[in-house]
Amino acid sequence: MSRVAESGSVVLAATPIGNVEDASARLLRLLADADVVAAEDTRRLHALAARLDVRIGGRVVSYHEHNERDRADDLLDVVDDGGTVLVVTDAGMPAVSDPGYRLVSRAVERGLPVTSAPGASAVLTALALSGLPTDRFTFDGFVPRKAGDRTRWLEALTDEPRTMVFFEAPHRVVETLAAMAQAFGPERPAAVCRELTKLYEEVLRGTLGELAEWAAERADAGEPLRGEICVVVGGASAPAAPGVEELVPQVQERVAAGERLKTVAGEIATATGVSKRELYEAVLAARPTPPAR
Repeated sequence: MSRVAESGSVVLAATPIGNVEDASARLLRLLADADVVAAEDTRRLHALAARLDVRIGGRVVSYHEHNERDRADDLLDVVDDGGTVLVVTDAGMPAVSDPGYRLVSRAVERGLPVTSAPGASAVLTALALSGLPTDRFTFDGFVPRKAGDRTRWLEALTDEPRTMVFFEAPHRVVETLAAMAQAFGPERPAAVCRELTKLYEEVLRGTLGELAEWAAERADAGEPLRGEICVVVGGASAPAAPGVEELVPQVQERVAAGERLKTVAGEIATATGVSKRELYEAVLAARPTPPAR
């Protein structure tokens, strides 16, 4: 069976987000065969390899947010010479709120190949388990830490119609859920997904108001949320279509200014989704009855 060529390329490989059994056979082979393994945390990499019972065959280097820009060209030189550079992070897919983006961007600039060994993803796992619409969604990463920045950032997302996925640190989740309830409204549906694929996996679904209250109560009881957390929030509902009667004054104003009734009724009906015939008839019905002679 054929497979994507990996020699002379960067390979972004997903690692388990919790359950080590989610590691793919391809990840095990790459760990053994790659010329260089660039890891976000080399200690965690070696611990993972031990749990997977695989021997890392190539050179291991650290590759994290503080050195990824400076180290990119050194890694790409290995690729340019025909070697395989495997990029892994502590959990999940590289380049998704983790190191990897700058390396891919630089590889594209240098015309060097990049491929992926896909696998576990906290974003997609949380989305699938949330019970919220999955046909269209956004990933917005970590919520800003400072209260003012967080408020402004969330307010900019108030009208986002797609399901939204966020990462959050456990010690900030109480404040974040409260801020989300304030920005999006306490009745907005949401889910808090914690420790996904791990022994104590927990998914709480409800409104933002309910989830904010639940998280605060746990914190007050000395049982704060722990572990890796994803918050999934339903998108904003489309504004209700205006009723025909609400549109009559708008049509009347334009007709009074000299436009043809049929033309105005057609344009406004198309823009608002109401029936052109019903709008036209409503305008006619609203005209004053001429006095009897």
